[in-house]
Parts: sequence; C-alpha cells; structure tokens
Amino acid sequence: MAARRWSRQVTERSNALDLEDHVFALDDPAEIARSLKRSAERSARRKATPFRSAMSMLSFYINRAGRNLPAERRARLEAAKAELRRAFGRE
Repeated sequence: MAARRWSRQVTERSNALDLEDHVFALDDPAEIARSLKRSAERSARRKATPFRSAMSMLSFYINRAGRNLPAERRARLEAAKAELRRAFGRE
C-alpha cells in the first residue's frame, strides 16, 4: 500500500511547496489559486519561481489523480490554473 502513496510523500516531503491543508478540495478556483500563490511566495522549500512552483504543484495533483478525478473537480482545478496565471499577472 505504501508504494501506491508515493505522490503523497512528494507533496509532504519534497522541495516543492508547503501547502495549506486541503487546498485542492476547495470549491472556488480563485481561492485555490490564492492559496497556491500564498504557499509559493512563503515557502522556503521551493526551487523555482513562485509561479512555476505553484503551477507545477497544481499540475502534479491533477496528473496524479488521473481518471479517478471526477470531471467536475477536474474542471475546477483546470479553472484554478487560469486563476493562478491571472494572480501572477501572466494571462
């Protein structure tokens, strides 16, 4: 079972970001983007720019969830990508 949870270890222990709890479960794409932006700007664990770190973590979550991610939630997370670009002024 531990082998199946490697992606959880990545989010918890890698030099990615210190995420706020349950950020990907939020209902509002703008709130997801704001949370990721806050985490990226505050985190001492990131290696890249705040924008790249936040976008990478969001993409990582979407990709790891794969087909188990319900369509409605996937759409919300994809919308969060656009909100994240807007939050960082990269529209």
